[in-house]
Amino acid sequence: MERRFSQATHHIPMNLDEFERLGEPDLVIAGLRVWIHGRQFPQSVDYWDGNWLRVTAYSVYQDSMVRAHGSILHLGELADLLRECEELYKTLQGCAALRCIEPNLAVELNAENGGCIRARVSITPDHMNESHSFEQEIDQTYLPPIIGSCQAILGKFPIRDPEALAK
Repeated sequence: MERRFSQATHHIPMNLDEFERLGEPDLVIAGLRVWIHGRQFPQSVDYWDGNWLRVTAYSVYQDSMVRAHGSILHLGELADLLRECEELYKTLQGCAALRCIEPNLAVELNAENGGCIRARVSITPDHMNESHSFEQEIDQTYLPPIIGSCQAILGKFPIRDPEALAK
């Protein structure tokens, strides 16, 4: 079995050149931008090793910016976010979340009154020494692009060995 390690980057200043190099993000949730670079282990076909994605994530809000990158997102986590966002969009009740096993990234979308959704992004390049969280109010019109982005990522990187969870 292959070993995998998170490779979060510590205190690397962001500049516009990096955003240009990264291009359009694959996923946008409030102030969070995520770029997918590929699978951590492209040859692996089992559920756990075969579904880790190498990503760059930036959370950009008013006067703050935090960056984390590495193999910190699993396709199973993304599939859960998709399912929960679809339900949140239908009912405008409850919550949807990106619950990452790696402690570098998490997102919570909680429905409030009148179609408002409270978005909370937690991101850190160094979970042992730092924590950063950002809150923003969005509305239900943000959900279809999130849903579409999750579907596109899962279309490009299908979950390998999904039956492994049922065993």
